[in-house]
Amino acid sequence: MADVRITCITKPQNGNHEHITHVGNPAGGWKWPVEDVVRSIDAKTNTFHVLDAKTGKRAYVGVVRPQNHAPYIRTYADGVWNDNLLSLTTC
Repeated sequence: MADVRITCITKPQNGNHEHITHVGNPAGGWKWPVEDVVRSIDAKTNTFHVLDAKTGKRAYVGVVRPQNHAPYIRTYADGVWNDNLLSLTTC
């Protein structure tokens, strides 16, 4: 299992400010649809993280499964779900 760092995100053209369609790392040469990241986390083939710009700590990415909504990814650090992904630059 690889621990993969996410450094950028892509949002849809319609401007929905909280919806992420893809995540990636240009230095690592990859960009994946969120659905593939969810599948990889569920299958335990990879873990994903971001580095908190303020603390330098890793915030791991988990899958959130709200009722009546498609699963999505969100970061989790120090026992708290947070929005570190939304603060990343655009891929």
